[in-house]
Order: sequence, then structure tokens, then C-alpha cells
Amino acid sequence: MDWSIEYYSSEVEESVLDLPDGLLARYLRLTDLMLEFGPNLGMSHTKAIKDGLFELRIKSKEGIARVFYCTVINKRIFMLNIFIKKSQKTPKKELKLAMSRLKEVKDNET
Repeated sequence: MDWSIEYYSSEVEESVLDLPDGLLARYLRLTDLMLEFGPNLGMSHTKAIKDGLFELRIKSKEGIARVFYCTVINKRIFMLNIFIKKSQKTPKKELKLAMSRLKEVKDNET
């Protein structure tokens, strides 16, 4: 069975589609790889954060974006939150939002 990608909400999906062209192209390339090989592409493309939360690391000439995601049963990858990175550290607000969405997705799976 192949992997599939789902979005936490239509807003998350729209935010992905609104990325600048270079970042969107990179996102689409990396998610194609995830669909084929699974969610762990290794550094520098993916990184484990904590408690089942991962980040997809997207970089192009337009800047840097991060997409928080998790995996659930039946080989599904859930894209939880996306943001454009403007500083070295991940904003606490973005991490907190991703963690609350992770909990909600995991609770709905059991």
C-alpha cells in the first residue's frame, strides 16, 4: 500500500498552494518522495520534533518554509501546519498549534 497525504484543514491546504513558486515546487517534489518512500526522507528534508510530530523542511531562493506533519494508521501523512520561517528558531506559537492539532488527529484515530 502506498502512502497518502491529507491536510488538517482546507486552510492548511490553501496555505500550501499559496506558497511562492519556488517553495511550492520544492514542497511538491518532497511530498512526491514521501508518497513513494514514506514520511522519513532524512535530514535535511525531514526532522523529528517530538511525540510523533515531524517537520518537512522546504528551502528555495524565495526563503524557507516548514510544514509540521504526523503519520497515522494506514500509511497516511497528515499535514498539520505550515509557515514561512523568518528567524532561526521555530516560533513557539507555530509549534504549539501543531502540537494541539497532532493531539486532535491522534485522538480521532483511536
